Amino acid sequence: MRNRPAYGQSSVDNALLLLHILRDQGVVTVSQAAELLGVARSTAHRLLAMLVYRDFAVENEDHKYLPGPSLFVAAVENRPTGEYNRHLRPVMTSICADTGETVQLAVRTGRWVRFIATVESNQAIRVGDRRGVALPARLTATGRAMLAELAPAHLRRLYQGQGNDAEAGLADAQWQRLLRDVDATRHRGFAVNDEDTESDLVAVGIGVRDAEGRIGAALSVAGPKTRLGDRRIRELGGYLLGRAHALRLPAVRDPEAP
Repeated sequence: MRNRPAYGQSSVDNALLLLHILRDQGVVTVSQAAELLGVARSTAHRLLAMLVYRDFAVENEDHKYLPGPSLFVAAVENRPTGEYNRHLRPVMTSICADTGETVQLAVRTGRWVRFIATVESNQAIRVGDRRGVALPARLTATGRAMLAELAPAHLRRLYQGQGNDAEAGLADAQWQRLLRDVDATRHRGFAVNDEDTESDLVAVGIGVRDAEGRIGAALSVAGPKTRLGDRRIRELGGYLLGRAHALRLPAVRDPEAP
């Protein structure tokens, strides 16, 4: 039997309890959250706003809160994402200095990407830290860079097969758009997200390969559309392709190997 920790923080406990409520109920309002937690509406609203910020909840047009992608996106299995971060941090820092824009590293889990590392730009107006954020792979530069490596049959199974997350069952128009985006990525050698995930955000991404040539992650350079017009997108794409040789995932020893 587990006892409540004597050093427990009530705000942390309330946030975690809200996660359980969202997962089990599927929808909650601010008033319901306040009543269930025994806190003021303002406190419940702040807790829900933080869950939205970290993608554990989403707010719909009726101001009700539903489970966000971080609640149902699978973990990153046994991939050594911490080692990816440490190994690639120097080159990410160099790319940030060269481009003046924020650099992000992401891994894909099924139809989703999760950002695992960030080197933020020093510009006053910039893309912020996206660590922990989960987004549909088909809409992001990092996701498209990884999806472009999949065989057509694999891509079809991934997006038109049975699934248990919110990206299952793409409409025909979405599927055709995905095919066009993947083809364009293969043709250029780099992927582009031109305000597909967020207004005024543009990102250019390429896959990051391991020692055997397989893509296991992707890196993107992201900034505001006011700085990343068509010409700058092409320049960044060419720049990243030129740096591709320095982008390699580390060889990580299997801990169960003799």
